[in-house]
This record gives sequence, structure tokens and C-alpha cells, in this order.
Amino acid sequence: MLTEAINQYRARVDNQLESYIDALEDIEPKLKAAMKHGALLGGKRIRPFLVYAIGDLLSVAPQKLDSAAAAIECIHAYSLIHDDLPAMDDDNLRRGQPTVHIAYDEATAILAGDALQTLAFEIISDPSNTLNPQQQIAMINALAKASGYNGMCGGQSMDLNATNQQIDYETLVKLHQLKTGALIRCAVELALIAADADDNTKQHLLTYAESVGLAFQVQDDVLDITASTEELGKPQGSDCEANKSTYPKLLGLSGAQDKAKALIEQALSALTNLPYNSQLIADFARYIITRRV
Repeated sequence: MLTEAINQYRARVDNQLESYIDALEDIEPKLKAAMKHGALLGGKRIRPFLVYAIGDLLSVAPQKLDSAAAAIECIHAYSLIHDDLPAMDDDNLRRGQPTVHIAYDEATAILAGDALQTLAFEIISDPSNTLNPQQQIAMINALAKASGYNGMCGGQSMDLNATNQQIDYETLVKLHQLKTGALIRCAVELALIAADADDNTKQHLLTYAESVGLAFQVQDDVLDITASTEELGKPQGSDCEANKSTYPKLLGLSGAQDKAKALIEQALSALTNLPYNSQLIADFARYIITRRV
């Protein structure tokens, strides 16, 4: 059921992204092609999956979630394009394909990331037949906070500054709560906004999201050591080579694996407090720490 749902939602958001980018005027075909390369390079589509899966849990029609799912994936795609740049992580491969600055050039990659970021807010603020203006404003606010200084960008800056440094466990957790966890939490928050969810539902599903988001990053750190270049779609051991702060570096490999398992148990525990059939998102939480990519 999980694999089928992941594939279904991946196809749905990919169709949305392709339609949005194709509909852009051809004022600069090279930039448009670079945006498409960065946005449609493949990937797990974890954030859109959570938008749709939480929406399904709360009986929200997928049509009501399409703009949120596409917008959050635009933000994620932009962040990866910029992460791969020479000034950041300096990666030549992403998902087994040339990164945008390699496939095109550095300036085009910067602009493609910028354009995908702004496209996200264009998508989520377009007049809607399914969301009311208050819901759209709340979504815009949530996505902006999760993407910027108080979220992903702040976390990325902390990550860069922690390279070649010895940081403590609390700082590492904060770093990843922002860099990776903020957008994963936001995916759940967008679905909660669309559902007009009550406070109890919000509390437990956001606890689930925060635990899954942190576990996702811990598992990424583990995979940097244990997975092959072919599985990862980028050079194996790149975090170690760059002397980044990671969970295995701080806790040891087995300690990091134990931490990921504990976080997933926290996520699953939060779901037991809800009066819904949460099998799909429970299976997804377990998948987070068993995946190889």
C-alpha cells in the first residue's frame, strides 16, 4: 500500500510541476529548461507525499492539496539546486544525474533556484476554487517561515558554519530541525490548514512530523556511510569527506541508527492518540529508517 501511494502521489505532483513550468512563457528557454531539470530530476517526493497522505487521513480531496504539494516541492528543488553549487556542497551528481550547474552553468543554476522559489509562492497564492483566502494566507506564511531564516536557510547556514567544527548534540539537532525538518513539518502543516484541523489533531500530527523529519536526516547521515554511490545517486561518503557534522560522527554509527529508531517510535506513539486509520503514515515512518536512498 505504501509503495503504491508513494508512486501515485509522486506521479501526481510531477504532473503538476511539469504543467506549471510548461505554462511559463518562453522568454528564456535555457532558464526554463534548467528549472525543469532541477524540479523533475526524480526523487522520493517525500514532502508532497506527506501533504497528500495527511490530507487523505483527514478526508481532504487531493485536488485541494495540489497547489500546496507542488509549491513545497518547488522549494525543495530550489534548495537542492543551490545546495549543489560550488559555494555550498559543490556536488556534480544529484539522483544519479548531473546537477543543474553542471548540466547548464553556475549562473543559470542560481537563477533556476531563485525562479523555482518564487514559482512556489505564485502557485500557492493563485486564486483557488478549493481553498479560502484565509487558508491560502496561512499556507503562504507557513511555507515562507519553513523556507527562510527561521527554517531551511537558517539550518543550511548552521550546517556550513559547523563544517570542520566540533559541535554538541543539541546544536546538531537544532541544525537539522531547521535544515531538513522544517520543510517536512511544513508539509504536514499545509495539509492541516487545508483540513481546518482541530488543535488536538494538529498537536499530534506535528509531533509525528517533527520526529519523522529528524529521523529522515539521521538516516541520511547513516546512508552516507552505509549506502553505495549507485544507491545514493551522489558520491558515497561525501559528508565525511567534507568533514560535516553528522549523527554518526557524534554518536557513532550504531548510536545514530538507534537514535533514528527512537525517533520513529516517537512518531508512531503520536499517531496512537488520533481517532483515524493512520496505517499509511505509520508505514511511511518505518520506511524512513529502512530506505536505502
